[in-house]
Amino acid sequence: MTISDSSTLAEEHELLMREVATRAAALLKETDEGRFPQPELQELLNYLHLEVLRQAANEQWLLFRSDHHDPVALARLRRDQLDLRLAIDTLSEAAATAAGGAPTLTADQLAAITRDLTTQIECYFADGEALLAAAGAAAPATALLGARPHEWYDATEGPVIDLDSLHGARRIDAVMARLLRLLPSERIELRSTVNDPSPIWQRLVRVDPGGYGIVYLERGPGAWRVELTRRPDGWTPHPLA
Repeated sequence: MTISDSSTLAEEHELLMREVATRAAALLKETDEGRFPQPELQELLNYLHLEVLRQAANEQWLLFRSDHHDPVALARLRRDQLDLRLAIDTLSEAAATAAGGAPTLTADQLAAITRDLTTQIECYFADGEALLAAAGAAAPATALLGARPHEWYDATEGPVIDLDSLHGARRIDAVMARLLRLLPSERIELRSTVNDPSPIWQRLVRVDPGGYGIVYLERGPGAWRVELTRRPDGWTPHPLA
């Protein structure tokens, strides 16, 4: 399967809002039933941090690089981005305290903040599009200017990464970013029917020597499968017998 990229900023926003809404709906389903949605909250936060805030930073750059950008409008966009970060930080704090057994927010409070945040993101994107249009910018998708496509998120965040579905110069960076975020003892599988994934895990070994266990489950030709496991903190190899 090939993952297509958005070509305009509006399409990029539509994709992001659809993904945020899906994760928010899963969270709200739990709160509506009186449960604190810890896994759903963490999944929403992962997407907000890795995709939405990255988009916000890229849009600031888009506006700044336009020939007729308005400094006042740019300052307002930066202020709105700060407000967005503060709202996300509130959710992050709620997730952290809930993981420790003492949530600072009730399920109802969390639901209200999530609904408000979804509206805030939608307004932020709409304002960004309007500011870029006023500046005379064509407003292409940030992926066309070198940013990592948002379509890659689901392809890299699961337990299996299909390398054949990722194309372009940023694909190895996207896979590396996911591998470096693995939790201790978490594992992930790289698959390809085209090339041996060895350049990826070799780069990983250079970045974090000894930090990962690497096992080939299948070694071509025609199919490669490599399992990588993040070793626990403090792991040391057993001495040879």
